[in-house]
Amino acid sequence: MALSHTILATLGNDSYSGYDLWKEFTECPNHYWKASQQQVYRELGKLETQGAIAPEIVPQEGRPDKKLYRITTIGKEILTTWIAEPSEPMAIREELLVKVLAAHLVSPEIIIKELKRRQQIHAEKLAAYKQMEREVRSSPMSTEDKCMYLTLRRGIRYETQWVEWCKEAIAAFQSEVDPQQTS
Repeated sequence: MALSHTILATLGNDSYSGYDLWKEFTECPNHYWKASQQQVYRELGKLETQGAIAPEIVPQEGRPDKKLYRITTIGKEILTTWIAEPSEPMAIREELLVKVLAAHLVSPEIIIKELKRRQQIHAEKLAAYKQMEREVRSSPMSTEDKCMYLTLRRGIRYETQWVEWCKEAIAAFQSEVDPQQTS
């Protein structure tokens, strides 16, 4: 998967500026792709050159004109061709797992502290996702809404698994700190 596919999928039936797309990637919990602002703008340029997206210039008072991008027929063809291709599982590249792998080199308290910090981060994301789920489920869903809902459900499961794994890992390391504690 490339950033271009993620941008095309995000545009869907909406129009976004480059800045708004970047904000979607950094702030919106529905996105599972990280990209810098520079990467987003670079990819928008390539997609525009390919004819996959088209800009609309929106004049603004007292500020530079805003460029809103929308997906074109060519962009939809690129996206639908890509969707039809088989996808392979992504390799896990998780810094915390590497730290846990080497945690025998530090005192258990150090890795426990990091595990608790990460557990909190995942718990907060999980709570936000569950709130979004309650809002989404409160009204009938279109096919597009169902597609977004399914990615949200995967996000809920992902965060749930992280919270549970962090608890398990904390308990395992805590038993080294307090041998009387059971796992």
